[in-house]
Amino acid sequence: MKSQRECFLQNLGSWKGSFTQFSITGEQIDDVESLLRLETIDNSDNIKLTLQRFYPTGVDEKVIEYDPSALYNILFFETGAFSQGSLQWAPFSQFGAELALVHGDRRLRIVQSFNSDSILGKITLIRERNPDSQIPERPRLQVEELIGQWEGEAVILSPQNHTSTKCRSILNLRLESPNQLVQELSFGEKGSGWSLTSKGEIDGNTLKFSQMEVPVQVTLLPDGASALFPLAIASGQSFFLEAGWLVEPNLRYRLIRRYDEKGAWNSLILVTERKVS
Repeated sequence: MKSQRECFLQNLGSWKGSFTQFSITGEQIDDVESLLRLETIDNSDNIKLTLQRFYPTGVDEKVIEYDPSALYNILFFETGAFSQGSLQWAPFSQFGAELALVHGDRRLRIVQSFNSDSILGKITLIRERNPDSQIPERPRLQVEELIGQWEGEAVILSPQNHTSTKCRSILNLRLESPNQLVQELSFGEKGSGWSLTSKGEIDGNTLKFSQMEVPVQVTLLPDGASALFPLAIASGQSFFLEAGWLVEPNLRYRLIRRYDEKGAWNSLILVTERKVS
């Protein structure tokens, strides 16, 4: 198993892209081109991060030096995928997280920012690539692309001790009517894992699962991306945030940041799944 620092190093280099803000229903609000550089520093564990954002009025540049392995609110997978964000949710506080996926010479990051009423205010989609990449972006994710059975592997990391476990993942999505779908999700082997079944309402670029114990919404985004989030966070209920990325017609990643019923971050899950039917 690679160290957290070795996993982070998968992100080194230059990443050209954009920061695009969306409403929670998927309407684009703003779009800013960006260039991010991550470099090692000689004789130091620190990393140098240089972020340039190109506004009509000029360039905004930020330079930060830090040791990624010393941060408590971030975890990395061997693919380079990672998530950083709030360690603890509490009522009337600002809360949020970034979920980042890596595929070849491309990255996709989603930032979910909740207001003091514990309701998601906006979604920031960050699409990045190696400056020499020739791979085109995918269009906005469509419900039809998700319909079917997806099978794969889930890697689960603990933020407390960085231990890793693996299990089988199965996701089945089927249309029940033109505006409704059924989701069946399971982790682990039959009889020893956990599963859930829920119905969702299709409304434009969103899927709303209002019948779940904690109602959630999935917002479909450009480049095959999706953001899943609770419609509201309440005390005493566990919840999770998710970023999805359909990188090929039959290959999808999901990154899930889970919080327990006390609002504490308790796991990070990377699912790599393929459509089998």
